[in-house]
Amino acid sequence: MPETTPRGLRRLAYGGDYNPEQWPESIWQEDVRLMREAGVTMVSVGIFSWARLEPEPGAYDFGWLDRLLDLLHEHGIRADLGTPTVVPPAWFYRAHPDALPVTREGTRYAFGSRGAICHSSPAYRAAAANITEQLARRYGAHPALALWHVHNEYGVPVSACYCDTCAAHFRRWLDARYGSVDAVNDAWGTAFWGQHYTSYDQIDPPRATPTVGNPAQALDYRRFADATMRENFAMERDILHRLSPGVPVTTNFMTALSQCDSVDYWAWGREVDLVTNDHYLITDGRRTHVNLAMAADLTRSVAGGAPWLLLEHSTSGVNWQPRNPAKRPGEMARNSLAHIARGSEGAMFFQWRQSRRGAEKFHSAMVPHAGTDSRVWREVVQLGADLGALAELRGTRTVADAAMVWDWHSWWAQNLEWRPSEDHDARERADSFYETLYDRHLTVDFTHPEADLSAHPLVVVPALYLTTEAAGRNLRAYVENGGTLVVSYFSGIVDEHDAVQPGAYPGALRDVLGLTVEEWSPLGEGETVRITEQAGDGALTGDVWTESVVPRGAGTVWTYADGPAAGRPAVTRHRLGKGTAWYVSTRLVPPALDAVIGAACEDAGIAPRTDLPRDVEVVRRTGDSGTYLFALNHTAHDAKVPLDAPGTELLSGEPVAGHLAVPAGAVRVVRLA
Repeated sequence: MPETTPRGLRRLAYGGDYNPEQWPESIWQEDVRLMREAGVTMVSVGIFSWARLEPEPGAYDFGWLDRLLDLLHEHGIRADLGTPTVVPPAWFYRAHPDALPVTREGTRYAFGSRGAICHSSPAYRAAAANITEQLARRYGAHPALALWHVHNEYGVPVSACYCDTCAAHFRRWLDARYGSVDAVNDAWGTAFWGQHYTSYDQIDPPRATPTVGNPAQALDYRRFADATMRENFAMERDILHRLSPGVPVTTNFMTALSQCDSVDYWAWGREVDLVTNDHYLITDGRRTHVNLAMAADLTRSVAGGAPWLLLEHSTSGVNWQPRNPAKRPGEMARNSLAHIARGSEGAMFFQWRQSRRGAEKFHSAMVPHAGTDSRVWREVVQLGADLGALAELRGTRTVADAAMVWDWHSWWAQNLEWRPSEDHDARERADSFYETLYDRHLTVDFTHPEADLSAHPLVVVPALYLTTEAAGRNLRAYVENGGTLVVSYFSGIVDEHDAVQPGAYPGALRDVLGLTVEEWSPLGEGETVRITEQAGDGALTGDVWTESVVPRGAGTVWTYADGPAAGRPAVTRHRLGKGTAWYVSTRLVPPALDAVIGAACEDAGIAPRTDLPRDVEVVRRTGDSGTYLFALNHTAHDAKVPLDAPGTELLSGEPVAGHLAVPAGAVRVVRLA
């Protein structure tokens, strides 16, 4: 069986994408010297090198990669070796132009970027398998090899192709999934608008149509595109397992909801030997450290709670957003250690040396254009030393306090056309619920709606428009057995085929919530409603959405004071079995949402952390080597974090007890006694 940690790595992974083919070989010796100075333990190589490795069909140039891997091994640096299948060479596309993807509108993309791939193309699959096999045979036992890295960021920038090859592949996929055209008709509801099919040959991808097409067809095509990419990954992975036994195989995910929406990472997490992730701060006005924590928690959850690896982030600014600010002093280390606190076994960057040419020449790197006499380089060296001091926590696991239900299929379905309000956004709801939990200093596990929830005293459901019968039963059993559940509006509405659940809303969640909804009344742009507490004088403001809720066992906690649903329940609480289910029928944003989450936390027996200031993050990892407390101060003020046991601060080696002083912008890591 393959290992689940990089082979031969005895410390936390630290380094970045190394692209020496962009530089004269005379620089390589200087690079490895600087890597040693910075404490680099592993670099990712070969990811974009197909044209260099196979300059003509069947003609290979491995000499430069031989010398590079030998050089890395000589200096004690491990290699995360990529299969370069994200960037087929120009000669490949000249011979196989039909391997370039086609948009819904029928436009075929041109060569000259990355990831321009029709994943159904037989020619692409054959060429990808061939270069993967060549690499595996040559380097599968190389002493520098720690990890195989298949492709790069599947789903970005293209996941779905709409060409005729994909159409034929889609028909085969449908037959395997449904077994007959009649079953497809039933699942898709083709009786509507006269879309009935009598043979698979009549079915095409959901290409551009005069008005909205069939939503169930579009949803299945999202599934098909994701499954097709995963087939190609599995093809390469199986070659590597066969020819390079014992070496783990991964591909770099982009789990942040802000960065990729086309991949079902629950499914992908089961296919890799080690879950790895890329994360970049999104400068959209939100608190970037909260988005980072959310992405790290989601990645750990995709890994089933096991340690994972941050395979890319940036030392400073990126270059692909409208505005790309530099990270402030100390922010790079704080970002890196925040990922490690939440389960990563290291901190890797894109990239080692900043490019002089190409589309990402203004993307920051470990060795910036300014060279080693720069703040970025000095922080890179210091971070390497700090990670060296944390080697003992490898293999420990992050401790969570609550869980959030998330399902990519539901997100895909909710984002289809013609929904009740364009202002309702599943990602926004997930962000808001997560931010509320974060501000209560709760570490969050994410979970699939059909997964075991019993380990979590509190489970929140920010957006589960698509809810299977199995998921509905699972959530009900969770509450009956003593759990506390919080569900947001527009959840439980449709089944796996985007068909409305029979009966009143909220469909599959009616029983667990103890209510029905007669109708929705989405609000106009800028409109708000007041909701008032039944048992007190508290009032909150909602927007975007209201509902006519009819309690059927649930009690009313907050009521609409005005708006379309005035006088109706806005927030309800249902005692069911040993547990409690809450329902929020309007959009509440932090801090208003905190009032509901706070009440649910009381039901769940989760005490508030009033001893911690906002934006001082405290996370624990635990395992055979001990329990470790990470304290990250994202504020401009010094803070004190109470300790429930004495310990040793690992970055300084100093003993601590009682309270831990965390300077503004700093991170402290304590091994608790």
